Amino acid sequence: MTMRAMRLDTAHAPLVSVEMPSPTLQPQQLRIAVSACAVCRTDLHVLDGELPDPKFPIVPGHEIVGRAIELGSAVTQFKIGDRVGVPWLGWVCGECEFCKRGEENLCPNARFTGYQIDGGFATETVADARFVFALPVNYSDEAAAPLMCAGLIGWRCLKAAGDAKRLGLYGFGAAAHIVVQVARSKGQEVYAFVRPGDDKAASFALRMGAVWAGNSDASAPQPLDAAIIFAPAGELVPAALRATRPGGTVVCGGIHMSDIPSFPYDILWGERVLRSIANLTRRDAEEFLAFAAQSHIETSTTLYPFGEANTALSDLRAGKFSGAAVLIP
Repeated sequence: MTMRAMRLDTAHAPLVSVEMPSPTLQPQQLRIAVSACAVCRTDLHVLDGELPDPKFPIVPGHEIVGRAIELGSAVTQFKIGDRVGVPWLGWVCGECEFCKRGEENLCPNARFTGYQIDGGFATETVADARFVFALPVNYSDEAAAPLMCAGLIGWRCLKAAGDAKRLGLYGFGAAAHIVVQVARSKGQEVYAFVRPGDDKAASFALRMGAVWAGNSDASAPQPLDAAIIFAPAGELVPAALRATRPGGTVVCGGIHMSDIPSFPYDILWGERVLRSIANLTRRDAEEFLAFAAQSHIETSTTLYPFGEANTALSDLRAGKFSGAAVLIP
């Protein structure tokens, strides 16, 4: 058996279209026919060699939606034909101190979809059943795909930000356009900070529910209770700290960020908290997908044919679309 895939053979190179053997199914895995896979900025970080331990060659893609077409002998929680989603976290050891503390997102032995495990830029994939999730029925395949990373990471960031009445979002892409809707449903005011001069992103933020949108180097109209930085730009950390009130929290939501410049202690002082988010847990997925099932989250998607993955990645880098790109095999 063979499958089609868009494969990355080495960093700093385009994906190549290949016909490759279908992966062997292990007892704890299920085989999934991919129907949609969203494109994430983390895919760009893998492409650009900015993450330390990739597997090459690798099939990228970790926001996967598809149908189960074969079950391993140990899989009992799914049946053939089930619609499922596969996220970034693809395997943990279950034995280290972090796993035993319920912090599986910090497992030093963890493996990640589209990074060390072949992912969803393909007509099919296999995944550990423990890290596969049933999806809410009130979303189409292409609408559900961004929930599997932009949604999940956004949810974890939002929890880390605490009960903020005024929340700032720095970088308004796939994750932020979901977070703003969740935050508004909880009665929070969202202030969106975009690249200077990016009027399209500012207008998109306002349409999605932000009460204010402005340049990332602008002052916030009011002191923020918390801020989440989604853009991988270290220079936004001092900006967000300055915008946040004493006792507030700044959350760095990306897996990669450029170097953070030095900043004066007085913008951290006053019991401000600066913290990062690392990966996600299965509990995050269970919580967020349950919330999504009871809510209407609009995912703004731009669809690309499967073979145009390189174009989708290039357009993401250039900021040519709002929301998320989704590949359709």
